[in-house]
Amino acid sequence: MKTRTIAAALLLVATSWVAPVMAQVGYSGYALPLALAMEAATAAVTACEAKGWPVTATVVDASGLVKATLKADHATVHTPDTAFRKAYTVATLGPIFKFDRSSAFAEIVAKYPGGAGTSLTTIPNVIALAGGVGVMHGSEIVAAIGVGGAPGGDKDEACASAGRAAIADRANAQ
Repeated sequence: MKTRTIAAALLLVATSWVAPVMAQVGYSGYALPLALAMEAATAAVTACEAKGWPVTATVVDASGLVKATLKADHATVHTPDTAFRKAYTVATLGPIFKFDRSSAFAEIVAKYPGGAGTSLTTIPNVIALAGGVGVMHGSEIVAAIGVGGAPGGDKDEACASAGRAAIADRANAQ
C-alpha cells in the first residue's frame, strides 16, 4: 500500500509539470523565422523612433530565447534588459496564465500585492511592466516582442504592438 501511495504521489508531481513545459515549447511546432523576428524588432524600434523615443526591441521564441535585439541610437543602457524581460515574461508565462501582453501580467501582480502575484516577479527574467506582446500563430504564442525605453510602459507596448502588426499576417499564415 505504501508503495502505491508513493507511486501515485510521484505520478502527480510528474504530471503537474506537463502543462507548463508544453506551453513553453508550443503545440504547433511552429517557430518564428529569424527574418520575421528581425522585421518585427525593426518595426517596433521604428514606431518608437517616429515619436522621438530611442528604445530597444527584443524578440524571443516560445521558450524565451532571444531571436533578435535592436538597440536604437541613443537608447539608454538599461533598455536591452527591460525589453528582453518584457518579451520573456509574455513568452514563458503568457501561455500558462492566458495573457498576450505584459501589461496584463502587471495587472495580475497588482491584483495580489504581497502574495502569489508578487512572488511570480521573483522568477529570473520576469518583470511586471507593460511593453511586451505575444506573436501569435493561430491561438498560440510562438514568440514575443518586448520594448524598453519609451516614456512609459504603455508607449513601449504600443511600439511592440506595431512590431507584431508588421508580421502578424505572415506569422499566422506559415
